[in-house]
Amino acid sequence: MLLENLPFELPIQTVHVVFGLILGLVFGIAAQISKFCLRRAVAGDEGNDRSAASVWLIALATAIGVFAIAKNFGWVALDDHRLLATSIPILAIVVGGLAFGVGMVLTRGCMSRLTVLSATGNLRAFTVIIVFAIVAHATIKGVLAPVRVALGSVQQDFGIASLAALPGAASAIALALLIAAIVLARRSHSSVTHMTLGVVIGLVAVVGWAGTSVLLMDEFDPLPVQSAAFTLPWADTLFWTIASTAIPAGFGTGLLGGVLLGSFLSAFVRKEVQLQSFETPQQTLRYTLGGSLMGVGGVLAGGCTIGAGLSGGATLSIAALLALAAIISGAAAAQAVLNPRGSAVTA
Repeated sequence: MLLENLPFELPIQTVHVVFGLILGLVFGIAAQISKFCLRRAVAGDEGNDRSAASVWLIALATAIGVFAIAKNFGWVALDDHRLLATSIPILAIVVGGLAFGVGMVLTRGCMSRLTVLSATGNLRAFTVIIVFAIVAHATIKGVLAPVRVALGSVQQDFGIASLAALPGAASAIALALLIAAIVLARRSHSSVTHMTLGVVIGLVAVVGWAGTSVLLMDEFDPLPVQSAAFTLPWADTLFWTIASTAIPAGFGTGLLGGVLLGSFLSAFVRKEVQLQSFETPQQTLRYTLGGSLMGVGGVLAGGCTIGAGLSGGATLSIAALLALAAIISGAAAAQAVLNPRGSAVTA
């Protein structure tokens, strides 16, 4: 265990915050440079963005393949994690995923992308984050919690928790996604740099699981096992910001701090820091609605495009894959309705 070999002594909570900060820093830099975003891949300004899709697919392929290797060597331990339950809240996941997908089209970015953009001076993204965090927290513990409980009561037992339980499935799926990513990259002339950064982002998801479940796990003071995500971390960070004397920061808060710092530093060096705001009241309303849908949807689906889609997808969890499919479906449907001819709008 890495925790036992650290050359200094820190509270385990602080260690997890620092660990999250480091991973977030790497994620933020990689995501800012590559413009990593599932929304762009599914519902770009002019339809599917093959370049963005290739980067996202190689990240997912990397996460699935490396997670399988890490599990084989005992570097990750998620047996009791909610993502790996055989009985899942199927209605909540589907409804939540669809809502999140619609929301990210309305706001023109998934939560990871909006977090990155907010650090570069995009006030629209910053506003959406605030709305998202408030609504997500309300869905977890506030006035919208009864909706979550009611939808979550509809369960479906699939018998297995993950497709990884099927012999050879993890290797086959990772290989298929890798081939698809390479084909799309060649057709869209994707940057080698962006593809490499996609691999880095996929590794971040696995390292997060490994760190919180095994390497930095304290058996006498266990903390939640988690990886890169944005829904629960933003809700927790909102609560921590308001009541930090009562609620300690955790891995998620550290991760967000790292993403913001990494994104800003990357944008600053690349001279891409620029203040941007809403242009019309209608645009403000659209983004507010989108942020609200993502707040509710992210909680119901069990995560966002990163929490459920990438980090959860790395485990081949049925719940995570269902959430990812619902998010993509919601985004594709919203794009078809709002931009039937692929008309471009301002970022």
